[in-house]
Amino acid sequence: MKLRFQRHIIGLSALALLALTQTAAMADDKFNDVTIKSKKLDNNTYMFIGAGGNIGVSAGSDGILIIDDQYAPLADKITAALNQIQPGAPKYIVNTHYHADHTGGNAHFGEQGTILAHHNVLKRLQAQNKIASSALPVITYGDNISIHFNQDTLEIIHLGPGHTDGDSVVIWQKANIIHMGDLYFKDRFPYIDLDAGGSVTGYRENVSLILDRLDNNTKVIPGHGDLADKNALFKFKHMLDDSINWMRGEIELGHDLASIKKQGVPEKYADWSWEFITADKWIETLYQDLSTQR
Repeated sequence: MKLRFQRHIIGLSALALLALTQTAAMADDKFNDVTIKSKKLDNNTYMFIGAGGNIGVSAGSDGILIIDDQYAPLADKITAALNQIQPGAPKYIVNTHYHADHTGGNAHFGEQGTILAHHNVLKRLQAQNKIASSALPVITYGDNISIHFNQDTLEIIHLGPGHTDGDSVVIWQKANIIHMGDLYFKDRFPYIDLDAGGSVTGYRENVSLILDRLDNNTKVIPGHGDLADKNALFKFKHMLDDSINWMRGEIELGHDLASIKKQGVPEKYADWSWEFITADKWIETLYQDLSTQR
């Protein structure tokens, strides 16, 4: 009886291990068809689009620096795309925030490079279970920090709660390029992570502050979506303004969440809905945050 029980336990353990292995394999399989597309922005600067957050790249005589690194299973593909530009591992990796679609490659790239991020990115990554030490930021900052690299100065700026409580944007001063991280979803409703210190009004104010620093020639790398410019970012800001004003009006009228969802977002923004942040999800985010500010 005891031997039969032991065999049963061993059998269950083997099945559990097989299930975990299959789940991991399925997770990796969904990235098999992902292609990392490279877009050259100037002599030393590139934008990579794959799955997850867009990657900014500085490549030149000082080496390679990347901004965000998408999902872990894409690390080899990202490496191959970098090697087509210039051989060598990235010296620096900047995390715009802590979400896995922007930091999943940290463990891989952090083995040879130095990761930089806001203090709260380190705090939130450390709170995750079984995270590799190589995935953690080595250099953290509170407000701003500058990197002098490849004949340019990259200014890394933290503006306060927005998408999360640890967002940064990166500005190439000479090249006139900015990586917005997830403070910009081009032509889409944004994800504002209220559980991670995000703020609807803070998000809008951060976008406004950044717009004041740009000109009509600035190339804007969004966290998600195609390369943009100042006018496209203004369009996004107008959507944020209109959404906030609309929701505040609904709340003042005493409408509850269910009735607002039934009504739907203003018609002019109906096509901003997407698979991750649908119109209902955007309404929920606005209502949850703004109804507490009365």
